[in-house]
Amino acid sequence: MRSDPRFGRMSPEGFDIRGRLGEFTPRPRRKRVVLADRRRTRQVARTIMELEEQNSVGEVLVTSLVKAQLRSALMLTGVVVAVLFGLPVLFWAVPSIGDLAVLGVRLPWLLLGVLIYPFLVLIGYLCTRRAERHERDFLDMVEK
Repeated sequence: MRSDPRFGRMSPEGFDIRGRLGEFTPRPRRKRVVLADRRRTRQVARTIMELEEQNSVGEVLVTSLVKAQLRSALMLTGVVVAVLFGLPVLFWAVPSIGDLAVLGVRLPWLLLGVLIYPFLVLIGYLCTRRAERHERDFLDMVEK
């Protein structure tokens, strides 16, 4: 690798600070950056280890978590199925609704071709929020 006197020596990883500071200057010490609270991580790890021991209380708690998440997912799936299959059935059953136009676009095209995507994003967001809430409640219950 060529070195440019204007920028100092280059190392395979990129710029070498010693080229600017001088040849015999030691490299600066690395600093450790911690982004999470270590105590919380240990508590969660301990909780997971206790649950993995497969005692009857842990099994009941995990089963209740899975049931709560399944219940909320099935409920939101039912809403999606009702809307996705209900709108075409509504337009078939009442053809006059299909003839309505909003901003020059017929209502079936607007609902099923455009507005369904924000609806699906909203359902995904709600499903994620509910699952996270169930997990938080579960961890709070286990830690107490």
